[in-house]
Amino acid sequence: MGIIQTSDEAWMRYAIRLAQRAEQQGEVPVGAIVVKDDRCVAEGWNSSIAQHDATAHAEIMALRKAGLALANYRLVDATLFVTLEPCVMCMGALSHARIKRLVFGAFDPKRGAVCNALSLGDASFLNHRISWTGGVLETDCSELLRGFFRVRR
Repeated sequence: MGIIQTSDEAWMRYAIRLAQRAEQQGEVPVGAIVVKDDRCVAEGWNSSIAQHDATAHAEIMALRKAGLALANYRLVDATLFVTLEPCVMCMGALSHARIKRLVFGAFDPKRGAVCNALSLGDASFLNHRISWTGGVLETDCSELLRGFFRVRR
């Protein structure tokens, strides 16, 4: 890793490349990275099918690797970039990991747990609040998903 960038769009482009890697492996194209101090410390992409693991979402894969890279499951002052609004499982993991900031590309009206199906991004019962921004390179992220599912149907 070790790549240094500063803008949300640049990091999201990186996450999109990881989503494309997932798609090449027959997975739903979602990519995620954990950034701390303007450096990518971990990356992940959906790999539930290949790993036979329902929890192997891009966010979870990136969090696992970041914990190992930083020798701490608490990822204080880190930002997670992901191409799709996280689900409830991933939002729970982001909260437990103490991610400071979340940036996502495409909104997920049916299953998104940040501000759509659930609003865990602002839930008062969580013991950690995550600052979030949605819609970064939304068209690119959404089209990647639409194209994947168009071929599948």
